[in-house]
Amino acid sequence: MGYRNIALPKDAKFLITGAAGFIGSNLVEALLNMGHKVRALDDFSTGKKENVASFFCNTNFEFIEGDIKNIDTCREAVKDIDYVLHQAAFGSVPRSMEYPLIYEDNNIKGTSNIMEAAKQAGVKRFVYASSSAVYGDSSILPKVEGEEGKLLSPYALTKKVNEDYGRLYTDIFGLECIGLRYFNVFGKWQDPESQYAAVIPKFIKALLAGNKVTIHGDGEQSRDFTYIENVIEANLKSCIASKEACGQAYNIAVGERFTINQMYDLMCQELDVRIEADYIAERAGDIKHSLADISKAAKFLGYNPEYKFTEGFKKTSAWYKETMGVKK
Repeated sequence: MGYRNIALPKDAKFLITGAAGFIGSNLVEALLNMGHKVRALDDFSTGKKENVASFFCNTNFEFIEGDIKNIDTCREAVKDIDYVLHQAAFGSVPRSMEYPLIYEDNNIKGTSNIMEAAKQAGVKRFVYASSSAVYGDSSILPKVEGEEGKLLSPYALTKKVNEDYGRLYTDIFGLECIGLRYFNVFGKWQDPESQYAAVIPKFIKALLAGNKVTIHGDGEQSRDFTYIENVIEANLKSCIASKEACGQAYNIAVGERFTINQMYDLMCQELDVRIEADYIAERAGDIKHSLADISKAAKFLGYNPEYKFTEGFKKTSAWYKETMGVKK
């Protein structure tokens, strides 16, 4: 079922950067449940200790508290590692508009550090997180790799540079790199508290507390919402994909889109609430519509997302209700 049947080498050792973050912690859990050895790296700048607290009793789990901007830390982290799943990055388009230099340091310098360390250590495969933000102002739907538009934010720029590094390290240095362009990932352990929180956890928290939500624009902007289990599948299949797949980036989504208004209506139904939303001005740097063509990932990675948005959302809302102590 899904990623659980992926035939990874039994003795493989994984490094997950950004392991205390939303996607990273879900990857740690998946690999430990499959019986693999996992080394985790995080500096808790955005990740949370509680996301990894339950793993410390697992003998296959090792944790390094450190920063990817430190090359020595990166070299320590990649020792004896077979596969790197690089998730350490600052997310959020709006935040990058306020603090572009922080994104330059962390997302570009940090990624090049861990990539260089992986090359020196002879890592077998380097899989890294990119983003649908690299499509910029392209109005083409669905989004197809190779048909990108003008970048709209410093965050998007950092992800495009990561992809360029991934291609160069594959072609020039022989480090097999695969980039995954995530489309609006959601699921358990996603932080609803941050000022820059993703829309789904932020809305769920507000509605469960009986509060109004704020929607930027008219709510008719659309997204290809992608459940976390699909992202886990993509990462693990990237580790064992053919060499032909390396040096490239792939759309990781479902291939269906919902408007923010549709998502909000579904959320109200699932949580059994009805609170009218407040609509305010659009946010600078936001993409209007997002829908992925996932045929390239299917061809080269064997990616076949198990969860559609509605199924993933039901699982996610149930987790948040349980976590927040809501009984409905």
